[in-house]
Amino acid sequence: MTDIVLGTAPPRSRLLPRFLIFGLVVVLIAGVLATRLFDLQVARGGHYAGLARSNRITLQPIRSPRGLITDREGRPLVRNVPSFVVKVRAADLPYSQRATVVGRLAELLGIPPAEITAALDRNAGSRFDLIRIANDVPQQVARVIAEEHLDLPGVAVTVEARRDYTYGPLVSHVLGFTGAISAEEYETRRPDGYLTDDIIGKAGVEATYEKELRGAYGVEQVERDASGRTLSILQTVRDAKPGNSLELTLDVGIQRRAEKALRWATDLVGLKRGVVLVMNPQTGEILAMVSLPTYDNNLFARGISAGDYQKLLTDPDRPLLNHAISEQYPPGSTYKVVTGTGGLADGRITPRTKLDTKAYLEIGSYKYWEWNKRGWGPLDIYDGFGHSSDTFFFQVAGMLGIDRLAHWGRQFGFGARTGIELPGEAKGIIPTNEWKEDLFGQRVFAGETFQAGIGQGYNAVTPLQVLNAYAALANGGRLLQPQVVRRVLDPRGRVVREFEPRVIHRVDVDPQVLRTMRVAARRVLTIRHTSNLVELPIVVAGKSGTAQFGIRDRQGRLPYHSWFAAFVPRDPRPKAGDPDGYRAVARDDSELAVLAFAYDSRTKGNAAVEIVKYFLQLEYKLDVDLRNHDLVKRGNFYQSN
Repeated sequence: MTDIVLGTAPPRSRLLPRFLIFGLVVVLIAGVLATRLFDLQVARGGHYAGLARSNRITLQPIRSPRGLITDREGRPLVRNVPSFVVKVRAADLPYSQRATVVGRLAELLGIPPAEITAALDRNAGSRFDLIRIANDVPQQVARVIAEEHLDLPGVAVTVEARRDYTYGPLVSHVLGFTGAISAEEYETRRPDGYLTDDIIGKAGVEATYEKELRGAYGVEQVERDASGRTLSILQTVRDAKPGNSLELTLDVGIQRRAEKALRWATDLVGLKRGVVLVMNPQTGEILAMVSLPTYDNNLFARGISAGDYQKLLTDPDRPLLNHAISEQYPPGSTYKVVTGTGGLADGRITPRTKLDTKAYLEIGSYKYWEWNKRGWGPLDIYDGFGHSSDTFFFQVAGMLGIDRLAHWGRQFGFGARTGIELPGEAKGIIPTNEWKEDLFGQRVFAGETFQAGIGQGYNAVTPLQVLNAYAALANGGRLLQPQVVRRVLDPRGRVVREFEPRVIHRVDVDPQVLRTMRVAARRVLTIRHTSNLVELPIVVAGKSGTAQFGIRDRQGRLPYHSWFAAFVPRDPRPKAGDPDGYRAVARDDSELAVLAFAYDSRTKGNAAVEIVKYFLQLEYKLDVDLRNHDLVKRGNFYQSN
């Protein structure tokens, strides 16, 4: 039998100290906790309560209403309309839920999830900034998103003003459009108070006059709940200041008539690109600026989809580009106003000088052909300009030389931006010996000088430069800066800034020389170089042009553009004592100049002439229709200058 030994309990005298030590520790811990609790709730309770309140109270910007834009008659071209916008605050969107939230937003908004994710990832600001996801959200969709806010953490629905362009594509190249600020734009504009979810001007006067149109944001103090939603507005710290408005020089009525004339030709011939410009030569005010193809700027204001934007970007005819100012082309025979003026001003010819025009001029073994391949015989400046004789102006250009020819080109504004208040203006090219040496390491050849004298070869200009040159001819030699903004108005309609005519310089020439060239421009019509345009019951003067470019066809012919620049005297009705209108155009009081440019026209006649003819019939309400449809036919009949 095994003995079992039972342990004995420690004496009571040894347990008591242990209980005392344990109790003391408990008392000490409780005392520390109680002291800390007293400190938090009583001693510094007000401080922490204030911090808690401040976590719910914050400052937020008050967006300023963007200024409006009207035409010169006060017709509204753009207005602000309320629109629902969906935004996301990245700090309130747990990463673990991001895919789910993005998927749900994509489903509701009809946006690819990749676009939403890209918008979140390219945010250039703080994670606490709101990121714009979608504009112009339908009311029903906005309501659903707001109701699902618990399942869509970080998502906010706000109401903002959206730009509504009243006439859409009609004036889009002048107005431009607004859009969400990019990361690069935000970094540049952040010092001026711009936000990561701001809307800014992206093109046209919306971009040029961004500062005036934007106004100044205000600040308000608001209370938000834990999800970031605004509970109440506590106070306005600083009121928002509405942006100024713009009154443009455009006249919507003239713009419509110019577009109608251009669309008639583009539809009839199938032209891919074209321009019509109308200007007051006395002030430089642009009354119409039409560039086709065009686009609807409302697509951008409402939030253009990636697919629609890509279509515009990849369109070979570049509808987003303002072809009136941003592309440059050879000016063709319209440039002969430079060559003729230079020859007269430098004394190389006089109004009575006659030059023998033959079928061609020859340098070495190369022939420089007259456009009609026959020549005209002896011609003075009036008939040389009237017939648009290439060999006449080859000879004058040769007399001047390339550098002097370039001097007179610069006098008329070629080779330099006009300074119009629109982004993206091209400079153009006027060749000189120095220019060619820098680019090709050799001087300009004699044959290249011939080509420059008739607006071919290296010459490249914008349609606006051509119109501005003929406006300077029409007004007596003042080269003006074209303007599209007439006045800046404050929110109460008071004039902040009124634009006056801005003279770039005066053409450095005897006024009699310009008078001679204006009469020569009338001769272009009376000699019927422009078909029946002289039969209009108003006096018109101008110059047509065709400019070859590109690759020859099977018959060895080059495609070409068509030009026509014209001006109309202040009192355009023919007078009994001036039946041919020479005295009328000799004056420098014209108040309307118009230009048409038809890209790659390749028509039997000059398509630009027919466009201007139709515009003048519409503009002056002439009870005639002299359009020659037969001349506006495809076929590459290179027989009109």
